[in-house]
Amino acid sequence: MAETPPDFLGRIRSALGAPGPLVLLGNFEVEDQWAREQPGLPRLSSAGSRAVVNRMDEFALLLGDAGDTVVLKAAPDPDYLAYLHELELPVPRVLACGTQDAQQTVTEDALADPRLVDELRLLAAGGARLWPHGVSAVEEKLAEATGLPLGAPDARLCIRVNSKIYSRRIGDELGLRQPTGWACETLDELEKVAGPVADLLAAGRRFAVKDALGVSGRGITLVDNVRRFERLCRMILARERRAGCSRADVVVEEWVAKETDLNYQVTVGRDGAVHLDFVKEAITEGGIHKGHRIPARLSRAQAGELAEVAAAVGARLHRDGYFGVAGIDAMIDPDGRLYPLVEINARNNMSTYQVGLQERLISPDAIALARHYPLRLHRPVAFHRLRSVLGELRFERRSGVGFLVNNFATMNAAAPSPGDDRDEAAHPTFDGRLYGMVIGRSADEVAELDRRVGERVAELVGGAA
Repeated sequence: MAETPPDFLGRIRSALGAPGPLVLLGNFEVEDQWAREQPGLPRLSSAGSRAVVNRMDEFALLLGDAGDTVVLKAAPDPDYLAYLHELELPVPRVLACGTQDAQQTVTEDALADPRLVDELRLLAAGGARLWPHGVSAVEEKLAEATGLPLGAPDARLCIRVNSKIYSRRIGDELGLRQPTGWACETLDELEKVAGPVADLLAAGRRFAVKDALGVSGRGITLVDNVRRFERLCRMILARERRAGCSRADVVVEEWVAKETDLNYQVTVGRDGAVHLDFVKEAITEGGIHKGHRIPARLSRAQAGELAEVAAAVGARLHRDGYFGVAGIDAMIDPDGRLYPLVEINARNNMSTYQVGLQERLISPDAIALARHYPLRLHRPVAFHRLRSVLGELRFERRSGVGFLVNNFATMNAAAPSPGDDRDEAAHPTFDGRLYGMVIGRSADEVAELDRRVGERVAELVGGAA
């Protein structure tokens, strides 16, 4: 099955059964909500990190068209909106929450805004459907409160499909290459694999214990000796038994050396039609997602194998009642062997928000690097300041080359709010991220642009707003 031609949004509308307008919701890291009542490994995140992640909601501006609506935690910088219009992108109508809590998702903010809920009820009456980044109980609550039908499966099915246990078992069922390992849904299953794992550890092999709903490299513990593995098992067993729970919900897999991380996406229609939307080379550091290289560097055999697996996994998802977007992680080991199903993500992916830009702005023979630049800022930065600093490095439609900003809100998301009584001397800086795509005609040109953009963006540290 080859990658399908342009008009991703049209395929999405068909797959979701939503021929009319969409209401887009960028509730990133929905896994955190899924995991609140699920067993697994502990996860931690800082307040600043949550604030930045929650403003990733602005990616949804690039997902729909002018007839759709996007709900955001706060109104975009007017100059950033003007920039998107200059690029001739079909920006949806924006509904911003009246007030926002930096530690809450856009969905939670929307539910707390009666005016916004009323506006969404009007859209529901006009035939709109809700398309969130992912569906949890919170998005189901918003759908119920507004009358917007969900253009996605319910939360229960999404949690099931998103679990690494589900992916592992589908891989077994389809006979796909996987690392030596076991899916441990219950404590009894975890206890049963302890012996075989201990034997392999004693022989010098390494294993990863993965939280079934972990995301972005979190919820993975690497063990390289029997004592550490046994201690981790005791912790899981003791915690769940104290809670009166018999579930473990972890996957134990041998750690496989890898040369390349891949991410590909399928769109599964309600009628069972499966489309391979793209294959991208994922850029990770320490297991944390940093971006994508477009296109992925694959051999013909690897591309063919991924296409076959995409069709088989999509058909299997349809059999379980799943429809819409599913992202699939894969990897290639140093010997060139493909592991085509590392895990399934039952939600949109970072790459999902890049497809419209690819179709409208990026030449088929161009190379793109989607990434973010982390910054430690002293004060908020306005978009016009960023634009000035980028100068001639900005992407232009005429040349098809340069740096294209695809999320600006994350730059200032962790900045103190106006009237914040925090002591400036004690909190002189905050973390920000600038997301964008570096687009060029060759790998060397992209690398050089990336270097120069990094240097320019660094000028914003300590600079005037």
